[in-house]
Amino acid sequence: MAELPGPDAAEVPESQAAADVPDDLAGPDAAAAAARILESLRGSRGTVELLVVSDSEGRAAGARMLVRPDAVEGSLGDPELDAAALAAASRERLARGHGGSLHNLQTPAGRRLQVYAEGHRPRQELIVVGAGHIAQPLATLGTLLDFEVTVLDDRPEFATRERFPEAAAVRTIDFGDPLSGIDVHAGCHFVLVTRGHKYDYECLRRLLARHDAAQPAYIGMIGSRRRVRATFIQLEAEGIPHEVIAGVRAPVGLDIGAQTPAEIAISVLGEMILERRGGTGTPLRTRERIVERFLAKKPPTGSVK
Repeated sequence: MAELPGPDAAEVPESQAAADVPDDLAGPDAAAAAARILESLRGSRGTVELLVVSDSEGRAAGARMLVRPDAVEGSLGDPELDAAALAAASRERLARGHGGSLHNLQTPAGRRLQVYAEGHRPRQELIVVGAGHIAQPLATLGTLLDFEVTVLDDRPEFATRERFPEAAAVRTIDFGDPLSGIDVHAGCHFVLVTRGHKYDYECLRRLLARHDAAQPAYIGMIGSRRRVRATFIQLEAEGIPHEVIAGVRAPVGLDIGAQTPAEIAISVLGEMILERRGGTGTPLRTRERIVERFLAKKPPTGSVK
């Protein structure tokens, strides 16, 4: 097959799509697809758009499919190609990143398609509950990672724009109702780092009790093993399902030996990246084993004869 074109090759004129694609293959046109994607994102759901760049039989070039968590719109006119396109959409969704990628599809009969898959995910928010020392590097680094950062605290002297200049919003709240005015959706990442265990608990309890609503992408809570254990036991006693409690990252972060506020922030955000991108957390040196695999072993030097 010829060398893959760049992503700009996915821009197929509507006139070409209308001329080359039968009605039963076309799916949504560009305008309709954009409207449906925006509607999906407003509902805090991700969508993958699939566009056929080329077709060896010339029948499906320009066809679109939209893959949402609850529906698939459009078809390539062949069940095997549809299945392969859905697999490509799943890989794109798992990547959870920006942009898209090209995929080569082929049926057993030899028909070949080139499909451009682009994932669209809801806005990614980092909501830091607590405005203490750890919250500051969390907000700074979270902004660098393209999160829309909101910082919440009940102390006006801590929840200030001067302390969090990069944040999209800094709000003074009442911990009696910590989620008031917060749009909790599938793109939210909550980190609970308040000054007191009871405040962390109240916020966590309210987040987990939202059984019929979209759950946040990430909920992390700082705390010792004893404190986390007590929290989970109390949540279970209040009727929160075990599988829901098991999804909480607590103690929060990766084990990198973090001690300072900045190191703890890196540990927490590293866990978020791992969750989003699907990594293992294994050091790359350990995974690749380049020294062991490619360098000849030499006897130790300086030994006493």
